[in-house]
Amino acid sequence: MKILRSIHSVNPALGGPIESVQQSSAVLTQRGHHVEIISLDAPADSWVRDCPLPVHALGPGRGSYGYTPRFSCWIKEQHVKYDAVLIQGLWQYSSFGVWRALRGTPTPYFVFPHGMLDPWFRRTYPLKHLKKMLYWPWAEYRVLRDAEAVLFTSEEERRLARESFSMYRCNEVVVSYGTAAPQFDLTEAREDFFIGFPQLRGRRFLLFLGRLHEKKGCELLIQAFSATRNSAVNQPLDLVVAGPCADEGYRKHLLRIAQSAAGVTFTGMLTGKRKWGAFSAADGFILPSHQENFGIAVVEALACGTPVLISNKVNIWREIALDQAGYVENDDFAGTVRLIDRWIGTASNDRAAMKENARKCFARCFEINRATDSLLKVLADRTAFPRENRRS
Repeated sequence: MKILRSIHSVNPALGGPIESVQQSSAVLTQRGHHVEIISLDAPADSWVRDCPLPVHALGPGRGSYGYTPRFSCWIKEQHVKYDAVLIQGLWQYSSFGVWRALRGTPTPYFVFPHGMLDPWFRRTYPLKHLKKMLYWPWAEYRVLRDAEAVLFTSEEERRLARESFSMYRCNEVVVSYGTAAPQFDLTEAREDFFIGFPQLRGRRFLLFLGRLHEKKGCELLIQAFSATRNSAVNQPLDLVVAGPCADEGYRKHLLRIAQSAAGVTFTGMLTGKRKWGAFSAADGFILPSHQENFGIAVVEALACGTPVLISNKVNIWREIALDQAGYVENDDFAGTVRLIDRWIGTASNDRAAMKENARKCFARCFEINRATDSLLKVLADRTAFPRENRRS
């Protein structure tokens, strides 16, 4: 099978979707399938050059939306070469441009919304939601309506997607989703991490790893950490905050908050061996997010046997709770304090059991081959008999 994946950008600093695209595409390739990416990046962007997959970079487009007629024209000319097109995300021309190119053709396309229909965005950014409502009927609504299937990565995401827009119609399918286990020796990876941050050697720490963004609960985390740190009387926990921040003002705001909380280390973005070393060295992974469709970093922590402390707005929280692979609380200050306090109060033998539970949870729910099997089944079932009457 030959697959084209459409995404706004392959820049890894933008978060989890591109990591998952690369991981699942690698497995698809190993199984004999051919995967290419079309994006709105500029051809000269460094992350295009570094991407391990063939990338057709047809940007840059206009503004943050990324409109460029080259994008749809290329798909119109090339779509017959592909068995399926997978759209990764919404609200940018990488989704609507596919619809414009493929309407009226027999080439089926599928959509991963990646949580972008979550009603949290409507509540938190009402002005942006009004803007979205203006072009929902003629753009994203049609993208979803005419897709062979809209692929949700959890039942929670599917349920929430129905709440944002009154005019909503699509073929909903829930698929498994996940990532690959680390390919590095974790002992060596931990040493690499400690070489970079020697002040953390021998210390217990909680790890936050992801984009520094208000939806991730970064402020809550630092404030709750400051309020609870002294509770660990035998060996206080440190907090490691790892990840890029596109908003310099927000980064400085977090640094100011952290000044009153001893034991906070900002590492910037971690990749490769050092990233896996941080996961493996951490006492626990923490993410008090206000909205998280899936949370690739949560699953990467599980793969390393690191328990996760998450909010109940991370859509895979039920799987975590069921397998006792961590703790779950509300996405507010009191809930984040409880997350940390519960971990501090967990006996060492119970922490060890939770580490083993984390590994089992990863293998049962989120290992990349399981996710790939789920995706391939949907593609095999629906590309053999794509809808004959696509709307024009």
